[in-house]
Amino acid sequence: MSDYKHPLTDAEFVLNELVEFDQLCADAGLEDINSELASVILTEAGKLGSGMLAPLNRTGDLHHPVLGDSGVQQTEGFTEAYQEYVEGGWATLTAAEEFGGQNLPNVLGTAVNEVWQTANLSFALCPLLSQGAIESISHHGSDELKQNFLPKLVSGEWTGTMNLTESDAGTDLAAVKTKAVPNGDHYLITGQKIFITWGDHQMTDNIVHLVLARLPDAPAGVKGISLFIVPKFLLDENGNPGQRNDAYAVSLEHKLGIHGSPTCVMSFGDNGGAVGYLVGEENKGLAYMFTMMNHARQGVGLQGLAVSEAAYQHALQYAKDRIQGTNKDGSRYPIIRFPDVRRMLMTMKSGAEAMRAFCLVAAAEADRGNAARIELLTPIVKGWVTEFAQELTYLGVQIHGGMGFIEETGAAQFYRDARILTIYEGTTGIQALDLVGRKTLVNGGESLQALLDEMTADIAQFESLGGQFTLAAQQCRRSLDNGIAARQWLLDSAADKNAPGSASVNFMMLFGFLCGGWLMAKSAMRAQAKLDAGEGNPEFLQAKLATARFFCEHMLPRTQSCLASVMAGSDSIMQLDEEQF
Repeated sequence: MSDYKHPLTDAEFVLNELVEFDQLCADAGLEDINSELASVILTEAGKLGSGMLAPLNRTGDLHHPVLGDSGVQQTEGFTEAYQEYVEGGWATLTAAEEFGGQNLPNVLGTAVNEVWQTANLSFALCPLLSQGAIESISHHGSDELKQNFLPKLVSGEWTGTMNLTESDAGTDLAAVKTKAVPNGDHYLITGQKIFITWGDHQMTDNIVHLVLARLPDAPAGVKGISLFIVPKFLLDENGNPGQRNDAYAVSLEHKLGIHGSPTCVMSFGDNGGAVGYLVGEENKGLAYMFTMMNHARQGVGLQGLAVSEAAYQHALQYAKDRIQGTNKDGSRYPIIRFPDVRRMLMTMKSGAEAMRAFCLVAAAEADRGNAARIELLTPIVKGWVTEFAQELTYLGVQIHGGMGFIEETGAAQFYRDARILTIYEGTTGIQALDLVGRKTLVNGGESLQALLDEMTADIAQFESLGGQFTLAAQQCRRSLDNGIAARQWLLDSAADKNAPGSASVNFMMLFGFLCGGWLMAKSAMRAQAKLDAGEGNPEFLQAKLATARFFCEHMLPRTQSCLASVMAGSDSIMQLDEEQF
């Protein structure tokens, strides 16, 4: 079960996947990035993913990083893989040319990142966090900080981390206690952070920590938080790592999954204070960190897609190999012929395709500079995709039957690894509250209405296909109506203080499935047009028609139950007193 073939390594897949890669780039004003170039880049990424990262996925699950006298020692093989990643120029793909990047579109970077995340989720978390650190420093750092830290972060020679969470300050960052005291041209940082992914390792000669801390005279709450760069090693006069900074990993967490990724407790200032450099202005750190967090939230949504794709590939191979059925003549056949196994495989395959479409479209919105749309889609990408991933990785185990419960088959690892995705970078509830609050109620539902209007036009076109898509189009229309009704209910119920929070997760899941169905419908129309024109790979395009039809017929009905829960309101949810639980 160790063979690995990611679909994005197939040039025909790159040419056709929804919405076509080259069309996405053209729509974003990026005509210089064509499908031929994309297929070359993704094929090369696939070689690293399948040849080096995927075999290490199991290794990292079995042999965890350890904390020793010299810090965290990563799993054997990860250093060599990271060096291959850096030497291949992969870290530079979407970064600005000014700092050594290739300035390629975000949508292409997203497609490449899916390869890493599918091959080895634990490994890929390291460059994902570095990309987020680059975003935050690029947008908010001084010219000096940019020159000192961005070139090495962009090249991958150094890695970055995000340090928000404390034992008493998880989602509630207003409770952050880490302190920063001015000391000449820098600050001295003292405090402890928990759950810091890739907080320490030996793969690079420096690590750039972005740390939230509070100044002595800072206002209370989130308005008094500042952001600091705290490098593992201070820079010498030539900009190279020099003196060790007072920032150390003091323990490692024992986790359900992503075992190959060290999750550290970081202690700053145990020996007098860790040197930190202020990013932007004092007391505005939370807004700056959200630049990194929003980048990471889309990245975590992509992880949900990636681990689902990995689970699907694993389950598909098992379903083809596992002989269990018997024909009348006594011959045997594999379980992939069983209708219920087909149901599960189609759920996984079509679900991954809908997720991929959504992640790529959201990435393209960033390339287009469509801030309102990307803000609207980000919580759905993070929330819906990662929640759906729980179901799809579960199905991967189920298809394996009893063997899925046995660690040696590998199916359970995807299920375990996926579980963190609905939690870190903001739980599902946080994403849902963001969607109903800051992204819908704040602007009177204007951004959501614009999306619904776009869907309305596309679904009307889908309805005109008729034939085998009659039921699929009907489900698209019903789901669109459900989305319209949910939006209106939310706006009408805003006076009930408990209504948004009570309805939020079902509201978000409704729009996740609706967005997936909308994009799968667009994929079906594009695939049919190619078939009619005699273009593309007929086998691939026929499969695309089948998965689009399945998703619309079998997944979109879920929007009806989501709407029912939304409109049930908060009464029964809030009915019991606290003491009655």
